[in-house]
Amino acid sequence: MKRSDVPGLGTVSDGRWTFPTVSKPPLPTGSPGPFATANAAGAHFADLRALVLPAPKGAVADKALDGTDGWLATKVFLAEFSAADDRTEIAQKLTDQGLRHVAARGWTTPDGTHTRIYLLQFDTATVADEVSKGLAGYAAPTYPVRGADGYESDDDFPDAAKITNVSLQPYVETKPYGAEQVRLGFVTAGDTLAMIVQSKKGQAEAVPFQQTVTLQSELLD
Repeated sequence: MKRSDVPGLGTVSDGRWTFPTVSKPPLPTGSPGPFATANAAGAHFADLRALVLPAPKGAVADKALDGTDGWLATKVFLAEFSAADDRTEIAQKLTDQGLRHVAARGWTTPDGTHTRIYLLQFDTATVADEVSKGLAGYAAPTYPVRGADGYESDDDFPDAAKITNVSLQPYVETKPYGAEQVRLGFVTAGDTLAMIVQSKKGQAEAVPFQQTVTLQSELLD
C-alpha cells in the first residue's frame, strides 16, 4: 500500500504545488544548449515562449500576461515596478541593452498567491548578466516592484534548490508589510533574465516560491 493510503500515515503537505510534467522544448536541429561549449553567446535557441514555467494544477491564469502570440509588450513588464521614474529608467536600459523580446506567464492559486514570471531575452549572456546586475542589488532590488517598499536578501533559500549553471538573487519583503507580502527573484541563465514575483495576502509562503524559482531555473538550464 502507498503510505498515503494507510490511515494515520498520510504525508502532511509542505505547501508545494502540483505542476504538470515540466520538460524542455526540443532544440532546433544542430543547435547547442545555452551552456554548451560551442555556444559562446549562451543563446537559448529554443522558443522562449516554451521556456516559461506552466501554471500548477488548480491555478487561474493571469490573462494580462498572455501578450500577443505569446510575446508580452515591454510596458506590461515595466508596470511591475512601483515608481514612474524607475520605469522610465529601466525602459531606457532595456532599449540600450537591446532587449529582443519578453515572454511571460502568471496565475493565482486557490490560496490566493499571485505569481508572475517574465523572461527577458538579450543577444548574449554577457548582456543579460549586465542587465541582471542593474536590477538585482546585493541586499535589495535596485528598483522595488509594486506592493512592497522594503526588501532583504532571502538567505533562507536552500542551496539544494539552486541550479548550478543559473545565477539566482532572491528577496523577501521585510516587515512591516501591508495587506500582502511580496517575494521576488532574479534568475540569469545564458542570454535570458527571468524575474519571478509572488505576492499573497498576509504572508507569501517560502516553499511555493522556492519551487517556482527552481523549476523555472531548470527550464532555462
